[in-house]
Amino acid sequence: MESKACTYSLAVKTSHVLPPDTNSHGTLFGGKLMAHIDDVAAISAGRHARKPVVTASTDSVDFLAPVKEGDTICVEAFVTWTHNTSMEVFVKAVTEDLLTGDRKVCTTAFMTFVAVDDDGKPTPIPSVYPVTSQQKNLHESAPVRAERRKERRKHSKEVASTFGTDFPWNQGD
Repeated sequence: MESKACTYSLAVKTSHVLPPDTNSHGTLFGGKLMAHIDDVAAISAGRHARKPVVTASTDSVDFLAPVKEGDTICVEAFVTWTHNTSMEVFVKAVTEDLLTGDRKVCTTAFMTFVAVDDDGKPTPIPSVYPVTSQQKNLHESAPVRAERRKERRKHSKEVASTFGTDFPWNQGD
């Protein structure tokens, strides 16, 4: 498989923030923004892999500025790093007041996707290489984030095992 530049996977989506998308504060529902993020990141991952992809993890979604009704939200994503069957995708969301032109980065996130074959099993993907200095920075720091993901996943499995599938009202403690 031929390696691909980070830019090859760039995906961008701009949406108008309308009243049904907002909460009682007149700002975009966090869950709605997370759906935009997952959608654009999945497109980016699929574009890189040229195979079906599934969301494996979200490192964090940091809400840095509110997105107000009437603003636009522009979500950008690209693959920063790959490892055999998985890929890390960086996502940035920018809100814009169309009347003033004021723009703010409102959210950043790192997500991991896995490419799957027709049987739903992980399948190899091309490697990725950075071109710009920003891409190089993200690419070089990706192994540290991957190790943190691995540790967090281990901890999540331990917590899941501790709590199990019982209903909370059936717990003796």
